[in-house]
Amino acid sequence: MTRPRARTRAGARVTILGGGVAGLSAAHELAERGYEVTVYERNERFGGKARSFPGPADSDGHPLPAEHGFRFFPGFYRHVTDTMARTPVSSEGSDGSRSETGAGAETRTRAKTVADHLVSTEQMLQAVTDGDSRIMTTDRPRTLAEWRDRLGSLFAGPHVPPDESAFFVDRLLTLLTSCEARWDEEYERTPWWEFVNAGAMSEGYQKFLAYGVTQSLVAMRPEVSSTRTIGRIYLQMIRGLFDDRVHADRLLDGPTNDVWIDPWIDYLRELGVTLHANATVTGLECEGGHVTGVTLVHERDGRTNEKRVESDYYVLAVPVDVARRLVTPTLEAAAPALADLDRIETAWMNGLQFYLVEDVPTVRGHGVYYDSPWALTSISQRQFWSAFDRYDGGGDVEGILSVIVSEWDEPGIVYGKPARECTEAELVTEVWEQLKRHLNREKTVLTDDLLVDTFVDPALTYDGEAETLTNDEPLLINTVGTRQYRPPADTAVPNLVLAGDYVRTETDLASMEAANEAARRAVNAILDREGDGDRCELWSFDQPRLFEPARRHDELNWRLGLPHPGAASPVLWKGYRRLSDGPRAGLAALTRGFSGRK
Repeated sequence: MTRPRARTRAGARVTILGGGVAGLSAAHELAERGYEVTVYERNERFGGKARSFPGPADSDGHPLPAEHGFRFFPGFYRHVTDTMARTPVSSEGSDGSRSETGAGAETRTRAKTVADHLVSTEQMLQAVTDGDSRIMTTDRPRTLAEWRDRLGSLFAGPHVPPDESAFFVDRLLTLLTSCEARWDEEYERTPWWEFVNAGAMSEGYQKFLAYGVTQSLVAMRPEVSSTRTIGRIYLQMIRGLFDDRVHADRLLDGPTNDVWIDPWIDYLRELGVTLHANATVTGLECEGGHVTGVTLVHERDGRTNEKRVESDYYVLAVPVDVARRLVTPTLEAAAPALADLDRIETAWMNGLQFYLVEDVPTVRGHGVYYDSPWALTSISQRQFWSAFDRYDGGGDVEGILSVIVSEWDEPGIVYGKPARECTEAELVTEVWEQLKRHLNREKTVLTDDLLVDTFVDPALTYDGEAETLTNDEPLLINTVGTRQYRPPADTAVPNLVLAGDYVRTETDLASMEAANEAARRAVNAILDREGDGDRCELWSFDQPRLFEPARRHDELNWRLGLPHPGAASPVLWKGYRRLSDGPRAGLAALTRGFSGRK
């Protein structure tokens, strides 16, 4: 890890509003370049949606660890994992170092970093209630049998008719051979559901391929989410299952704050960053096309104080729903890119923990519950938390099952109500019963007597006697055609930049990776204005070189106003299916497909 250069920059003060992954990433990059940085975070803990919390107390009165959900670091995450690799961990072992063996017998020692707390998964559970659940390995297949099993698992094996699986592969090949302009224009305006022709397919196809892991892992509904976003993520995740150079899926080996956020905060303080928790920004002042100050409400030592802060630069690193409330007409006039924040949509994706008297590993990785009405995913934590005894409540708790709910508008199986209409007790019961329905089919895995305690994400609050549910931390979703409304990191206001997962990025997905990338783009905007050439590194998604000639050919098609050769596939599929109605009907439909007519 390269240590920061000792350098000061007189008068260059940067105020960062928001201490989530975006705000901390911006602070990291700026502080390593010698800027004077102050971060204000509304919560007691830093980390935003990535943070962990003190959960319910064990029998000794010590809080058990709790998460917003679970962490997920696929191989295409480059920005956030690079920052983790540049964050030292000073409290590991006697000297905070680890050994590395190079060529021959040479051994060298380097400082341990937060990235060393990332561990790879081995499996993914594809759980269903009306068929055979499958466990897919997440390491690279080596033998022909392993390749056959991987492809079968990936394209749903017996759950989807072979001809429909082949059609889905054709759709992926169409994406792989499409030029960037087609991605940005055509696919951004096309729902994933339409692109993969889900409406004409079987229930199995819709469940496993059209929805697939999309809604469970990124909370996006394929009927309204753009092909640009889902298609890019789908391809990157598939690459992780076949490419030795990237990890399909990694997790942290302990609670998020313990092994990532807290060491990060320690390092930022070492760099000279000033961090204020429990400080909520309530206003952005704009005059003469510049931000002239911010007002904050700061809770400290039981007292609430309002204060005004002035700075040379401001990084707005709050979530999009908070940014909307801060944009005044004056600020919007000065930065027109902020005018459409109301057109960016959000959804709910929140977690629960089940504390168990016995460990229930379930699978060595993520569990995806394909036909759970609330689109559940889970991770059994103990097997990945290397120092679990530090978190087990002195022996009261032997296992922790972390679960994410990604669908909040479909009726559940117990109370017949959507998740957002349930009380906290109903929410917990419903999720537990949906898990049991999937896991207890061949043998009993979960029983009620295993439960020691539960914990619900504190972002979910229940107001009033009716316990009406509200969510303080909704998640951005990439609905069709909304990328144009997402602002760039660099605004027209000379001393204001934006960092957050709603900012326009290459990652294009509400995630820790997008937040970190947006922060780097925000910092680069400040560096450009300061005339500093020491810019933050940025990465694009890797595209297989094998398909580069086809992408260049499609670029020519695009310039000439011609469709991609694969555009006729849905129409040809319709003709293929109509062959069962008779050769004449099928031939007519196929002819229309080849001619490009609907």
